[in-house]
Formats: sequence, C-alpha cells, structure tokens
Amino acid sequence: MLILFNKPFGVLCQFTDAGGRPTLADYIRQKDVYAAGRLDMDSEGLLLLTDDGALAHRITDPRHRQHKTYLAEVEGVAGDDALAALRRGVQLRDGLTRPAEARALEAAPDWLWPRDPPVRFRKNIPTAWLELSISEGRNRQVRRMTAAVGLPTLRLIRTRVGEHELGGLKPGEFRSPRVA
Repeated sequence: MLILFNKPFGVLCQFTDAGGRPTLADYIRQKDVYAAGRLDMDSEGLLLLTDDGALAHRITDPRHRQHKTYLAEVEGVAGDDALAALRRGVQLRDGLTRPAEARALEAAPDWLWPRDPPVRFRKNIPTAWLELSISEGRNRQVRRMTAAVGLPTLRLIRTRVGEHELGGLKPGEFRSPRVA
C-alpha cells in the first residue's frame, strides 16, 4: 500500500508525540503504514507512507537516487551565481551535495495554498521562489543548501518524490495512487 499525503505546516512526520503536537495520526487512520522519508515540522507538501519495507527503502536510500522536487520561498534575490552554485553542488558541514536542478520562478505557482500561519512579511527584504530537485535526503538539506548560497529558506514545499506528484492534494488530504 502507498499513500500520498500533503503534510501541512506544523505537523510531525510520526504518529505519536508526547508533547501533544499535531502528528500524522491526526490525518491518517490507516494502520501499519509508516512515512517513507521525512519532512520537517516546518516544511509542507508530499509525504509518502507505505506498509512495504522494500518500497520505503527504494524511496529513502540515497543509492537509488530518487529525485525529490521542492518549491522554496527564499529571502533575497536568486541571482545566476547562487543558482549555478546549487547546480554544481554546495559544500555543507557534512560534505559536498550532489548537484541540484535549480531554477528561479517568476512567482509562487497559482495552485499554491496560503500557509497557516503566513510567512512573516518584511517590507524591505525581497523574496524569491525557487524550484529545486535533489537526489539525496540529508537532514534539512534544501534549507542548508539555500542558506549556503545566501538565500535562507522561508517556506519549503515538497511537490514530487520520484514518479509521485502532489497533484491537486490540499494540505491534510491524501490518496492512494492507482496501480496499473
């Protein structure tokens, strides 16, 4: 079984939390499924859940190079140098990242929902939207990569994992893809 879930901002990628914070259990009632990969509490978007250990391994193991695509709202203007650095790979404390596919967007996509709570607006600091695709899954990797090139991430939404897309799922919604 595979479930595609649009994880809202502020939800933990686990089913229990001693602190009472929102978890997957607040949305997913299916028993014996687990997150194949993670999204930080402050990130949104596509999370895959499965009861198939081999599938979870293929999704999460970096050797399988499953591409994950993200939209990132960043602080600052995404210039050619920053985009080129992301495309080459960025030196982080835990080593050089694999090259990312990176492009600047003119604006947030029309289909994107407003975040609750909204990203703090600062009148004198410009923001930009990037689309990034990576084939690794290091802890907070996209956020660390954008910060390393001078563009701290304000909002992060995963839109794709391998062949699976977020599609029209709204935050908190889920579906099981049809099997051919």
